[in-house]
Amino acid sequence: MSTTAFPDRARVDALAKVRGEARFAADLVLPRTLYAMTVPATIAKGSLSSLPVDAALRVPGVVRVLTPEDFPAPPPFSEDGPPPPPPTLETTIAYRGQPVALVIAETLEAAIEGAEVIRPTYVAEAFACVMESAGARRQPADEVAFGDAPGALSGAAATVESTYNSPTQHHNPLELIATVALWEDGALLIHESTQASSLVKGAVAGALRLDPALVHVRGATMGGSFGQKAVQRQTALVARAAILTGRPVKLVQPRAQIFHTATYRARTRHQIRIGADADGTIVGVQHHVEQEQSPNGYFAVPEYHRDVIRMYGIRNYLGTGADIRLDRQDSGYMRGTHPQPAFFAFESAIDELAHKTNRDPVEFRLANDTRVDPQNGHPLSSRFLNECLKEGARRFGWSRRSPVPGSMTAADGSLIGWGMACGIYQSATTPAIATLRIDARGHTRFAISGHEMGQGMRTAIASVLLQDLDIDPERLEIALGDTRAAPQHMTAGSWGTNSVVPAAMQAAQRMRAAVADLLDGRQISGNLHRKLASIRRPFLQVEVTTVGPGQDQAALETLRQGGFAVAESVYPEFSTFSYSAHFLEVRIEPRTRRIRVPRVVSIADCGRVISPRTARSQVYGGVIWGLSHALREATEIDPRYGGYLNEDLADYVVPVNADIGEIEIGLIDQPDPLSNPAGVKGLGQVSMVGISAAVANAVFHATGRRIRELPIRIEHLL
Repeated sequence: MSTTAFPDRARVDALAKVRGEARFAADLVLPRTLYAMTVPATIAKGSLSSLPVDAALRVPGVVRVLTPEDFPAPPPFSEDGPPPPPPTLETTIAYRGQPVALVIAETLEAAIEGAEVIRPTYVAEAFACVMESAGARRQPADEVAFGDAPGALSGAAATVESTYNSPTQHHNPLELIATVALWEDGALLIHESTQASSLVKGAVAGALRLDPALVHVRGATMGGSFGQKAVQRQTALVARAAILTGRPVKLVQPRAQIFHTATYRARTRHQIRIGADADGTIVGVQHHVEQEQSPNGYFAVPEYHRDVIRMYGIRNYLGTGADIRLDRQDSGYMRGTHPQPAFFAFESAIDELAHKTNRDPVEFRLANDTRVDPQNGHPLSSRFLNECLKEGARRFGWSRRSPVPGSMTAADGSLIGWGMACGIYQSATTPAIATLRIDARGHTRFAISGHEMGQGMRTAIASVLLQDLDIDPERLEIALGDTRAAPQHMTAGSWGTNSVVPAAMQAAQRMRAAVADLLDGRQISGNLHRKLASIRRPFLQVEVTTVGPGQDQAALETLRQGGFAVAESVYPEFSTFSYSAHFLEVRIEPRTRRIRVPRVVSIADCGRVISPRTARSQVYGGVIWGLSHALREATEIDPRYGGYLNEDLADYVVPVNADIGEIEIGLIDQPDPLSNPAGVKGLGQVSMVGISAAVANAVFHATGRRIRELPIRIEHLL
């Protein structure tokens, strides 16, 4: 495996974006396009009793109003079969904001006006919308356990037991959710801002009872996704409208509606009991998690434990949990997913235990290192967490930290706190099928599964191909997210680069071999395009397939069928994770108690760094969002009506430039020897995990006050 560092290439999409040439789904306007707008339910639970549409049809420009009667009955559910597609329009109301009708018009303004004049009536039912609601239903989750945590904790020299709360949060990417559908020549083409084009294809085909071969989905450039833009309810609605009208239909869902229809980060409660022996070795952990969830939501509680148990050398662990079933839409994945709130709790508890045992937080973590997976005893394929800790401490100047809380102050009287925390995230992989075609006219096309969400996947692929092949970089096309270009797999969970880069490397190697066979020893000057032209070969094409550790041909077949085929990071013979260490300084103003974060140092172990520029960008984004998670973001829920109160960027508080200080990024850049031939691991998620705990730990160091509830507000420090 090569350890040669990759050059710091510019983003391949940077020029198009700064020029405004990049096209997002909302930018697409086809000839004769109609515009759509949904009508959201105004009750949290119940059923439609009437849905009058005459007033909407009288609005000039309104073409049609779709109601539940315009959609086929949902397919029968089978516990042995695939999960059902998202529902379309229904008369049963499961949550406030659920779409009950779709207005289609010649203009966006007419569609909005038509939607606003529709006044459905309902039969309302009692509902529960927050964890404290009387009708909230508690459903225990499966345990994750090994060793004897209660026994180990009973004999611990020091223990900490606390409860930590993380709020409901919404993604709020700048780009809204957009769908454009076209029914033409008996086939359906969907353009959508999605990170799961094959799943969208299957969901729409299932919801509308169509042959999947007739449905094609093209994932457009995305302005952020972070787990929100997978399979949306709106897609089948727009597709059905296109089929019924015979014209392209476009829906860009307003942010206030997205709050009520898209998934979000669930509110969680974490009760942690952790203990250490007299030498400062962690002896056991008990971790109970409760999260809010819809009546039939799928966001698995045991995954809150998956990464926590592998952070340090924990020999005894008991992880329990429960879903609190509420009458709201599904919660789901959001950057950092389960580890983000779990590590606010866990790394805060680690800091509390280090303080209680009079140990430096960095030294305490270094002393509890592990080289094996504590759950199964498998070796960890690579683990440079201690290197992250040491490098972060060096760059931050941790040795100058006064350990006593409240002992560091600035000249203006501000309290100074230095805190740190670590992060971990699985390094998963998916199968890939890629086609590389180089032609004699100077064009190269590489088609593979994957979705460019701004994380830099195209740049990483280009970096590999341009390093290994002498081709024209200005005419390199990388086709992603298009079900007609290649079998598509959902991109999420930091498995994008892990999955496409090994395939790109293999394709480049196979292309070099194919060219060598074609030339058969002839020495021809020029790049690969000129070589092909010289021997009058129009093009040369190779196809490669790759699978993750422990996967076989069945995974490739699942990919071809548009299914979900992730090789999790706990493989048959080893486990693979990415790691991060974050160091930051807070300053708390003595009168207002306002918290500022003037500097952060964040070091990541993500295996081999293929695209240094986009890798650093991922960490910058993760750090900033982690600060936002800790100090700004919370979705406010109205328990009287089941709706969200701060459903726009005017009221949903996120950081602005003035809130962000100096951020220094470091990447260990050591290849993982086992996970894949490229030696890469995930980065997008782990860059955020642990930041919120580092903020809370720094606040404790500044004030001596432990804050165990996010976001940390001024009133917590008064």
